[in-house]
Amino acid sequence: MSQNIHPTAVIADGVQLGSNVKVGPYTVVEEGVVIGDNTVLDTHVVIGKHTTIGANNRIFPCAIIGRPPQILGIDDDTRIGGLSIGDNNIIREYVTIHPSMYPDENTIIGNGNLLMINVHLGHDCVLEDKIVISNATQVSGHCKLEMGVWLSGNVLVHQFVTISKWCYAAGLAGINHDVPPFVIVSGHYPMEVRAVNKRGLARAGLSDEQQKAVFDAFKFIWRNDGPILERVKELAEKDDLEKPVQEMVDSLLKSSKQRFGRHLELFRD
Repeated sequence: MSQNIHPTAVIADGVQLGSNVKVGPYTVVEEGVVIGDNTVLDTHVVIGKHTTIGANNRIFPCAIIGRPPQILGIDDDTRIGGLSIGDNNIIREYVTIHPSMYPDENTIIGNGNLLMINVHLGHDCVLEDKIVISNATQVSGHCKLEMGVWLSGNVLVHQFVTISKWCYAAGLAGINHDVPPFVIVSGHYPMEVRAVNKRGLARAGLSDEQQKAVFDAFKFIWRNDGPILERVKELAEKDDLEKPVQEMVDSLLKSSKQRFGRHLELFRD
């Protein structure tokens, strides 16, 4: 057995391990798993069937990755989908990530993400890149988190919610409808947009002109009287919007097409 694989680890036949993969004590890797180069599985990690993990990932003790989703009626004979994880992710202790509930589909985690202790990601979620999810945050199934999202501790996310790029959610937020890009949200039922995420704008690499346009659009949409959607539609009629503002407008219009403000609900079975 390789010196990088602890003798107490249990690895199913046919598992594909890249070069310099390290597997710690009492870790279990089930059949059909593929793990890329230089990935580290610490002690007591479980990697479920048909999970694909890229290169340079670090998975800390007691994380449960790719085991069956929490849905009624499922048993050992139920056909489910898989889980695909990209490169350079850090997955801390006791994180749980579920595969797709649909055969031939995947829950998808991108690259360069940090999932802190006790984070849960439900089945059929899609996470893009450079996302930070803090301790004990729970993301329900079928959600999408776009580039650069940052969720603070103990945030709860309703199923089918889209959280758009470079947003920040304050601790204890209860997010039950879509969040447009570049904003800070807090509170629950209802969650409210509070401010522009200045740090997110900087991390996104927006120019000074683009950042000013986002601030101006924020003030126009959320700091005036009357229905927000009317002001969004007014902005949508303009031909010269900066790209980040156009993305805010498009996000809000898409969400408005579903009665609960969750665009992905339009595509549920």
